[in-house]
Amino acid sequence: MAQIFDRTSNALARASLVLTGLIVIALGVTLDELQRSPWVTRQGQRPDQPVPFSHKHHVQGLGLQCQYCHTTVEKSSYAGIPPTKTCMNCHAQIWTNAQLLEPVRQSWVTGQSLAWTKVHDLPDYVYFSHEIHVHKGIGCASCHGRVDQMPLMYAENTLQMEWCLDCHRKPAKNLRPTGEIYNNAWEKPAEDRPVWCAVGGKGDEEMSGVPTAEGVSCTTKDPTVEVASLSSPGNGAVLIGNYEKFTSQDELGRFLVNHYKIRTPKDLTSCEVCHR
Repeated sequence: MAQIFDRTSNALARASLVLTGLIVIALGVTLDELQRSPWVTRQGQRPDQPVPFSHKHHVQGLGLQCQYCHTTVEKSSYAGIPPTKTCMNCHAQIWTNAQLLEPVRQSWVTGQSLAWTKVHDLPDYVYFSHEIHVHKGIGCASCHGRVDQMPLMYAENTLQMEWCLDCHRKPAKNLRPTGEIYNNAWEKPAEDRPVWCAVGGKGDEEMSGVPTAEGVSCTTKDPTVEVASLSSPGNGAVLIGNYEKFTSQDELGRFLVNHYKIRTPKDLTSCEVCHR
C-alpha cells in the first residue's frame, strides 16, 4: 500500500486517534461543568417577579417569621406561597398608594392570583418534603441561604442531586436544634458560643404523635448547674446536670443524628424516598 499512502500516514493516523480522544474527553468535561453551571441550575439568578418582594425588608427589617407567609412548611411537602390576602393584611393600611404594589391591589380586587416565578424549582420526578426536613433539624437557611439578607430572592445552592446526597450522607454538619430552625442568623457551636442540649422530660405516651426531634431541648445559654461534679461522656461533650455541652458542629451533629433518629444512608435503600 506504499504506493497509495505516504510513509507519514502512520504518524498521522496515531495523531488523529490521540486528538479524537482528547476531543471526547474535553467534550465530556465541558458538558459536566455545563450541567453544574448557573446556566442550568439557575443558581444565583434573580428572576423577574410581578412584585419585587424583599425578604430582607420583611424578615430582617420587620421581623416577620417564615411561617407567617409559608403557612404549610411544618405540615406539608410544600412550604406554600402566601395568598394576596396575606399581603393585604398589612398593605391595606400601609403603602396603600405605592405604584410598586399595584399588582397586589389588582390581584386583591380581581381575585386573580399573582403569577410568581418559582425560584427553588425541583424536577417533577423529585419528591421533597419540607415537613420532614423541618422536624428533623434542617434550618431554612441550610437550603435557601440567608434569605433575611436578600433584597431579591435567588437560589444560593444548586439543589442538584449530588448536593442533596452530600447532606444525606453526612447530615450531622447541617443539623441544628429545632428551636433554631427559623433563625437565619444561627451559627454553629464553637468554643466561644457553646450549645447545651438535653434529652427527655416527657414520657412515651406524652411524646406519641410528636416529632422525635422535639424530645431534645437545646439552649445557647448556660443552664442551671444542678450537680457540682462534671463528668465527660465522651465525644468532647461535658455533662452538666441533664445537659451536654457542645463546642463544635461535629459533636452537636452526632448527638442530634442519634436522638433525632436520622436514618443512615444504609437505611435509605429505596429510591421512593425521594422519587415518587
